[in-house]
Amino acid sequence: MRVLRRGDAGPDVAEIRSMLAALDLLPPVNGSPGSFDMAVEQAVRAFQQRRGLITDGIVGPATYRALRGASYHLGSRPLAYLISAPVHGDDVFALQERLTELGFDAGRPDGVFGPQTEQALRTFQRDYGLVVDGICGGGTVRALRQLSPRARGGRPVFLREQEQVRRSGPRLRGKRIVIDPGHGGQDGGVVVGNLREADIAWDLARRLEGRMKATGMEALISRGPDHSPAEADRAAFANEAGADLFLSLHSDQNHSPYAQGVASFHYGTGNGTSSTVGELLAGFIQRELAARTGLLDCRAHPKTWEILRMTRCPAVRVEIGYLTNPDDRRRMSDPAFRDVVAEGILIAVKRLYLLGEGDQPTGTFTFADVLAYELAKAD
Repeated sequence: MRVLRRGDAGPDVAEIRSMLAALDLLPPVNGSPGSFDMAVEQAVRAFQQRRGLITDGIVGPATYRALRGASYHLGSRPLAYLISAPVHGDDVFALQERLTELGFDAGRPDGVFGPQTEQALRTFQRDYGLVVDGICGGGTVRALRQLSPRARGGRPVFLREQEQVRRSGPRLRGKRIVIDPGHGGQDGGVVVGNLREADIAWDLARRLEGRMKATGMEALISRGPDHSPAEADRAAFANEAGADLFLSLHSDQNHSPYAQGVASFHYGTGNGTSSTVGELLAGFIQRELAARTGLLDCRAHPKTWEILRMTRCPAVRVEIGYLTNPDDRRRMSDPAFRDVVAEGILIAVKRLYLLGEGDQPTGTFTFADVLAYELAKAD
């Protein structure tokens, strides 16, 4: 579908108004379907904020998929794994959470019916004497609702993430990290004068890659300097590589030149389902960068962006400075400043694996400290 914004009209807008009305975000549609006016934009913003999407009031592909998905509840339609046209929606999310509550590993609750969800569903059907067809129909839904859960919510999936970090040990050597510089190629991202977000992200990724490799980590960059893969392709790269962590590097922009600072984002729906390790890492990165760079601390936030939702490993996206802010832009233009940022991110990853043991106050751990720690543990 086409991107819809304020001022548009037509059947597509009528569909959006109808979906928003069904979610009680707009009054019921009576008579003329109307246009994409201020009321619709505000309703779209409210929905986006509720769902952890970019809150811009514009209905693009991600917002449209989320609106369509919100119209389904568990049991309203049969659910199955379709390779060519994956099924997604709130009903799939509810199924994944319910299977997880019952002790079946359906993977990260992301609202997409994938192979892991199908396997968990088949295991459930087999264990409870149902027809093992991998389809969530009426009989399966009734069985799911009749059983008492072993745990509440999607946290068990993310507790497994935390246990994997604990079992992997405090050393960085051998950890596989995918570094994802935003945009690339013809897609410059935020462009102010001759400064491009894509170029800054690429340079920062290379600086971070060098430091990580020096500690014995396996650092992989998700794109080349002249390429800009789709978010789904970047996530697939990390999944196929069997990454332990995924770090996406960006800078921000705003219509106001006064907007400034650093913000971090991890997977989370805003209703209690959140990547435990992603949330921890986002917090570490946020605190380290704010302390080391003097950038305004814009905190860490849960989001359901594709790059966070589709990666199977814990993922964090960092927005480092606003290129539309003169002071942030001046800092990000300085290679020495980007060295400070790269060191701060590396230290944050180290803090994650230390799990609080032998740690130091925020902003005081150095790259030399990390190397000394790694060498000491190797002896």
